[in-house]
Amino acid sequence: MKLLTLAILLTFITSSWAQEIKLGLVQYQGGGDWYANLDTSLPNLAAFANKNLGTKIDEEQAIVSLDDPSLYQYPFLHLTGHGNIVLSDAEVNNLRNYLLAGGFLHIDDNYGMDKFIRPQLKRVFPELDLVELPSGHPIFHQTFDFAEGLPKIHEHDNNRPQALGLIKDGKLLCLYTYESDLGDGWEDPRIHNDTQENHIEALQMGANILEYIFMNAQKNG
Repeated sequence: MKLLTLAILLTFITSSWAQEIKLGLVQYQGGGDWYANLDTSLPNLAAFANKNLGTKIDEEQAIVSLDDPSLYQYPFLHLTGHGNIVLSDAEVNNLRNYLLAGGFLHIDDNYGMDKFIRPQLKRVFPELDLVELPSGHPIFHQTFDFAEGLPKIHEHDNNRPQALGLIKDGKLLCLYTYESDLGDGWEDPRIHNDTQENHIEALQMGANILEYIFMNAQKNG
């Protein structure tokens, strides 16, 4: 059964947009609010990508834990929140296997989870360090061009936004967006009193992430 789901996953990752997929929102333990952007964030991103990239993404997100066998049905996982996150050994092992099989994890610090998520990622890939993606990385230059790299959507501590990645054998397995707050920007603008410009900029960057992952099959690290 696992071989079947892995085959399906790899088909999603390496094929065109011909098949409908569903994005997964990660539910985790530890006290952090995994549900911070629950209502409109991923659904809005899916709708934007469908309209502007010609994708066929289910606009209803899946909520999945990292030790759930169904994890392999979702080629793109999004994890966000403000606070603590604790992964069990089973979740660590399953996430590692999922990412090595071709799945992708996007982590977006909603402000306050940075010191918690980094040690968990080190448990998943002790042999890898997070590296900053330069502004010239192709993830910033898909359908939408971001000459300066990751956009700043919400201000937190007056730090510059950073796109950090876990890269293994030339493949970007995990993207961690820090001091940007893309997920908040994907939500309906009224929720955070965002300008329409900020909302669109966040969605465009999100669409670039999806396009880079799926349409390019992560040929570039």
